[in-house]
Formats: sequence, C-alpha cells, structure tokens
Amino acid sequence: MAVVPYKKDEASKKQQVAQMFDNISAKYDFLNHFLSLGIDIYWRKKAIRILKKQQPKTILDVATGTGDLAIEAMSLKPEKVIGVDISEGMLSYGRKKLKKLKLEDTIELQSGDSENLSFENDTFDAVMVSFGVRNFENLEKGLSEINRVLKDNGTLVVLEFSKPTVFPYKQLYNFYFKNILPLVGKIISRDQAAYSYLPESVQEFPYGKAFTDILEKLGYKSVKCRPLTFGISSIYVAQK
Repeated sequence: MAVVPYKKDEASKKQQVAQMFDNISAKYDFLNHFLSLGIDIYWRKKAIRILKKQQPKTILDVATGTGDLAIEAMSLKPEKVIGVDISEGMLSYGRKKLKKLKLEDTIELQSGDSENLSFENDTFDAVMVSFGVRNFENLEKGLSEINRVLKDNGTLVVLEFSKPTVFPYKQLYNFYFKNILPLVGKIISRDQAAYSYLPESVQEFPYGKAFTDILEKLGYKSVKCRPLTFGISSIYVAQK
C-alpha cells in the first residue's frame, strides 16, 4: 500500500503529494534548511559537482520544487535548465526566486508529471532529482520516463534520503525524524500530515542497493550509490 500524506483522503498519491506541497510551499525553503541544519545545501552542491566533468548543456530537474537544485546547476554554465513539478504552489515560489536572481532566461519552471514527461525522446544531457523520487506514485514508471528523455550516455543524478545503519547515528536519526521533525514541521507549516509523511515515505523508500537494483533493471548503466553524512542521504548516479 502506498504511503500517502492524507490517510483519510481517497485521492491518489500523486494528487495528495501535489496538495501537500501546495499547502507547505510558503514555508518549504525555510523548513528545508532549518530542519536539515543547512546540510541540504551542501548535499545539493555535491550532487551538482558530479555533473561538472560532463558539462551538460541541457538539464532537466524533475520534482524541482522551488528550484533550488536547478539554481545550483547554474555553476555548470548550462544553456538551458527546465524544472518540472506537480505543485503549482512550489513552482510559484520558485519563479519568484528566479526573477530575483535574474535567471528566467536560462531556467524555466513548468507544471509537469514525472511519470508522463512532455518531452521528446533523447532530449537532455542530464536529468536530476533531489528528494523527489520517493514521492513518485509509480517509481519505476517515473525512472523509465527519465531514461526515455535522457540522451544516450546522458547522466541521471538522484539525491534522496536514506537510512543510517551505524550506532549511534541510526538511533539519533530515527528519534529526530520520528519525533522532532514532525513536531517542528507541524508548528511552522501548519500541516501536520506533511512532516509525518516525510519519515514514513523515507522508511518505505528502497534505498541503497535496492534502489540501484531498480535502476539496473530499468536499463541504466554504471549505477553507483554514494552515501552522505553517515548515510542520512545518498546520491545515486547512472548513465543511459
């Protein structure tokens, strides 16, 4: 059974995730940095550095949210970055950031579904997803769509939460994720379900080897997993 934010709601996971991010969009950036103690900024920089050698000219940022990873990708000097997300609330805040940074000519944010991308085959040099794949309603379908729009030898970079396995980080992480994070998230965002959904979705996500196995099954090559910060999150890299 799929993990969803609003358990009494009969809407699909996709619809619920879109609603959840619309609800918390005004506080999302602040909570991201606050709840991760700013480490999420370092993680994004690390993910983008992986693409530096390839120097991709066209980049797709799936589940772009407010566009943080797309903005970070500007350090690669791409010709075009397109960010897609199912939450118009998140995209609206992202567009305000782009305007402020004068990046609207290079970065374009579009409403879009990760499992039904509106791009031709073999369009992008690189595709990236940060903290978004665990929100896919159908994980394999979303990853297959990404493979379709990637050019041959193009690179997929996925940044996603995983779970520490070593004492005491495992215990500290579990306590923080299950007790502190939902409480602070609820107080600031006023959406209790959103920050209860986060630890639940991470708990169910097939991280590490389970995720690399899925990528290989779908035809990705040279699949690697790089744990970050004691295994709190991981970067997955794969080629088409």
